[in-house]
Amino acid sequence: MIKFEENHRPLILVTNDDGVEARGIRALREVAREFGNVVVVAPDSAQSGMSNAITVKVPLYLKKVHSEKGLYIFKTNGTPVDCVKLSLNSLLPRTPDLVLSGVNHGSNSSSSVHYSGTLGGAREGVMNEIPSVGFSLLDYSPDADFSAAIPFIRQVIQQVIQFGLPAGTFLNVNIPKGNILKGIKVVRQARGKWVEEFVEREDPRKQKYYWLTGFFQNLEPNAIDTDEYVLDQGFVSVVPCTLDITDHGAMEQLKAQSYEMSINGVV
Repeated sequence: MIKFEENHRPLILVTNDDGVEARGIRALREVAREFGNVVVVAPDSAQSGMSNAITVKVPLYLKKVHSEKGLYIFKTNGTPVDCVKLSLNSLLPRTPDLVLSGVNHGSNSSSSVHYSGTLGGAREGVMNEIPSVGFSLLDYSPDADFSAAIPFIRQVIQQVIQFGLPAGTFLNVNIPKGNILKGIKVVRQARGKWVEEFVEREDPRKQKYYWLTGFFQNLEPNAIDTDEYVLDQGFVSVVPCTLDITDHGAMEQLKAQSYEMSINGVV
């Protein structure tokens, strides 16, 4: 049973999609410990690109790998969303005050938010009405240096703890690579897409297989109010994301086009 000596401190759940041993989650948990008691529940292997996937065809296992004052670390064979679900339903002594996911090794700006396991973990947190933040560093190296990012991670966590977040909103925070960061900008998600290519190969049995490759295309390169723009300028981007993906403007347009009708054609 998880039990903290200082149980008056905030309870913070930390997860990621790069695995429990990744340098990014080590950096995040250490910053989180400045603000409260921390429980880390992370995949036992990389789960990048899993978005909000859950495990339903195999059993989930949960193993404690470390504990010390103010910190418990667990690993599981599940996805980031599994990590949050397991924590809330089978592990934590109470609902956490904050869910943090990351720090991801690589960008999750623009449309990547839809594929990201890191953001899947944060999204699951806010689905359970818990303030949640996903962090990513624009460096895919396993040996990425997170030291310059730590002050900005600390600032975002402090702001969320102090002021909270609107209901149904979580934060997607991306941090440029390098040691010279100019500050933080609250911006919108850039409109972009991944131009996908599949490399076709052949295994020793002459069976064809495919590797997904490709590149990101910014569809509004001249916009200056997006995450892609401010990241290129050396700023940390903070994009507020919402669970409600309804296009309210399109609702009125569709109604005006007579989409609404009853079975007999009368609205």
